[in-house]
Amino acid sequence: MTENTWWLNAAAELSEPARQQAQAHQNQLTKPQGSLGRLENVAIALAAMQNTNKPQIHRPHMLIFAGDHGIVAQGVSAFPQSVTIAMLSNFVNGGAAVATLCKKQSVELGVINCGTANPCEHLAHIIHHPIMAGTHDFSLQAAMSAEQTVQALNLGKAQVERVHNNGCDFLMLGEMGIGNTSAASCLSALLLERDVSSLTGPGTGVAGDALIHKKNILTTSVARAKPLISSPLAMLEQVGGLEIAAITGAYIRASQLGLPCFVDGFITSAAALLAVRLNPAVRDWLLFSHYSAECGHGALLTALDAEPLLNLGMRLGEGSGAAVAYATLQQALTIHNNMATFAQAAVENKAP
Repeated sequence: MTENTWWLNAAAELSEPARQQAQAHQNQLTKPQGSLGRLENVAIALAAMQNTNKPQIHRPHMLIFAGDHGIVAQGVSAFPQSVTIAMLSNFVNGGAAVATLCKKQSVELGVINCGTANPCEHLAHIIHHPIMAGTHDFSLQAAMSAEQTVQALNLGKAQVERVHNNGCDFLMLGEMGIGNTSAASCLSALLLERDVSSLTGPGTGVAGDALIHKKNILTTSVARAKPLISSPLAMLEQVGGLEIAAITGAYIRASQLGLPCFVDGFITSAAALLAVRLNPAVRDWLLFSHYSAECGHGALLTALDAEPLLNLGMRLGEGSGAAVAYATLQQALTIHNNMATFAQAAVENKAP
């Protein structure tokens, strides 16, 4: 395998012995087997990823990738692209929802500029690697070139390697970019071979005639792109986003490094499915945090055979759902690692 196609390199292998040991441990805890539902499942899954029957998280990271979308010129968003830069500042200044959650839970937060429509290099505490000044309007042409698509994948790869080298042992990814629900809907339609209108929701809050207009524009966009699609990479090139491509690359590289990832909502799940289509073994390293209220998310979760921890009606994105569910994940690990077994508590187990 050449470095030019690093995303095809094998993922790390899960530990089946650790999974079995964690399952056996769960079966001995003072409760009916399976009574804690997905809390049991997620602890066992993380045990296989960490090759231990007592999984723990010591240094979690949240990386937010930002990039703007040319499709907003078609009136598909309720907010202007200036909001992207305002939110980047809000992330690093601690005012965004995900920033408050990361601070509360001692999760290290990093923000990466993949390519905003307006210059933002003056903002401090942001990692600036702009590939282009936002994507092109994909209702008219490809969102980005093949070279720019690979550059975005490589940016995600590099950021995962950076935090991994700094001791990260659990990764959450978020996104920011006005217009990125439109890109995620189009990508989902191509990946799932579904009508894009059935996968298109309000995003930043469009409704009524504005939502009908958004669906019409995205239907036109998918029809333009479809004859040009020959691979998942071509999907990214035609209707993707810089931040979505970077997240796709991040998921793939994390799987190769054996780094567990907690998937957020609709947009990051579209990137996750792209990553799995490029490299199927990536799926082994993905845990799913919550069920987004964006109407396309359920279809993506089904395609990924995913059962998220929470369903709170959230659709903010930005990694916020993963940050909320992280507290529940930690509770699952606390139960798994500290609850007494039947033998320890001298409680009689059920009859054989």
